Amino acid sequence: MVVFLSCQLFHKEVLRQSISHKYLMRGPCLPYTSKLVKTLLYNFIRQEKPPPPGAHVFPQQSDGGGLLYGLASGVATGLWTVFTLGGVGSKAAASPELSSPLANQSLLLLLVLANLTDASDAPNPYRQAIMSFKNTQDSSPFPSSIPHAFQINFNSLYTALCEQQTSDQATLLLYTLLHQNSNIRTYMLARTDMENLVLPILEILYHVEERNSHHVYMALIILLILTEDDGFNRSIHEVILKNITWYSERVLTEISLGSLLILVVIRTIQYNMTRTRDKYLHTNCLAALANMSAQFRSLHQYAAQRIISLFSLLSKKHNKVLEQATQSLRGSLSSNDVPLPDYAQDLNVIEEVIRMMLEIINSCLTNSLHHNPNLVYALLYKRDLFEQFRTHPSFQDIMQNIDLVSVNEDIYYDSFLSIKAENV
Repeated sequence: MVVFLSCQLFHKEVLRQSISHKYLMRGPCLPYTSKLVKTLLYNFIRQEKPPPPGAHVFPQQSDGGGLLYGLASGVATGLWTVFTLGGVGSKAAASPELSSPLANQSLLLLLVLANLTDASDAPNPYRQAIMSFKNTQDSSPFPSSIPHAFQINFNSLYTALCEQQTSDQATLLLYTLLHQNSNIRTYMLARTDMENLVLPILEILYHVEERNSHHVYMALIILLILTEDDGFNRSIHEVILKNITWYSERVLTEISLGSLLILVVIRTIQYNMTRTRDKYLHTNCLAALANMSAQFRSLHQYAAQRIISLFSLLSKKHNKVLEQATQSLRGSLSSNDVPLPDYAQDLNVIEEVIRMMLEIINSCLTNSLHHNPNLVYALLYKRDLFEQFRTHPSFQDIMQNIDLVSVNEDIYYDSFLSIKAENV
């Protein structure tokens, strides 16, 4: 079925008239939509391993099964070798594509089906099925207006999604379900073990240089969806993690999931600033931090330091571009033949990011100042960083509010005493 649908790869325009599309979207296959989607999901959940080397695909018969059975068994074994790309008999591989070819092909087919378009612009039945399926423990009846609905075990699906995030197709499935199925989004946000899902997503972002851009973007958008929920933003600061082995910048013997999320997102921003320089990537990263900022609680000392370090890096970058713009302007005034480089766009981008950082800090100070003494201490220690922005027309309003909240000596004094008491 994947091969039949692959003809789209050879057409620039959206293909709507192929025989495969016709049968799947409007033909005899339509009544089996929910059954097919459910089967493909269960194939992904089960992650069945391929038969061991030399095993017969068909069960053995005591009488040998005759010539026809022998031919069928030989053909099936050969086809299995072709479908697994020689995976049977080779060394065990960590990639999900080779560890369970059936699960991987089922997942790929499901994603293809979910993105089919019909010539009549009728709703995609497979997408409808993905959007509406419910938990097996949900006994409420399906509305008659929802076609192709079915039930599946959410706990098994959640476990499989947590375990398979090393592949970008599994991350795409997670995004699709979170974005389009309100039942599963509600279920996931209510889980008390969200770290099992969030940690693999953070690990994808942490190893950004080893992942393709699509995988990184999907992981980041998943974090954006999750951080839109205030309950999630509160609960992640209550989950305490120990010994995060894949985080190599610093030994983290004990840290909250929320602080770790902040560290990884900030690291992604800094990597993007020095390497890929993708405006939308750091904008989305900052949007995730902004979603969380009002709910920051008991930030780890290192997380607070990294927030201020990122602001320091942005401040230096702003000063450098501003200096280059000034020198370029002076050079253009002395020589009319020298074209003036356009630094305005660079300045606008940097100032936009700086403002978002100031809004994140302001939101934290306004809503949870007394819960974050480490951030207050980091601000005190680097207060000179903010001096140049107090008179800048683009930041005056936000800086005035930060000053109103944080410059008050009594608040600083109380926060400093609480930090000192913790250290003692």
